[in-house]
Amino acid sequence: MEKHNIIWRHVEIEISFEAEKYGVIDHIELRTKNKEAIPVTDTGYRSHYVSVGTVEHYGGAVAFVTAWLDHEAESTGWSNDQLSFF
Repeated sequence: MEKHNIIWRHVEIEISFEAEKYGVIDHIELRTKNKEAIPVTDTGYRSHYVSVGTVEHYGGAVAFVTAWLDHEAESTGWSNDQLSFF
């Protein structure tokens, strides 16, 4: 299992990545410091499964998560100025 810490748009995020979890799928977990909302979760936690090789195709867990967050932020108009009630 890999663990990475990044700062994305001023939000601290811990990324856990396990390739071929259960032998059939890749697993990503995101946790934000202080349970801050990000485009893929309002609670600061997200568990996400993707096809084997998808994360590697993007260049690793950090690159995959960054691209995912950027895409979701753009498509939803998300701003980290939004209110969080958690």
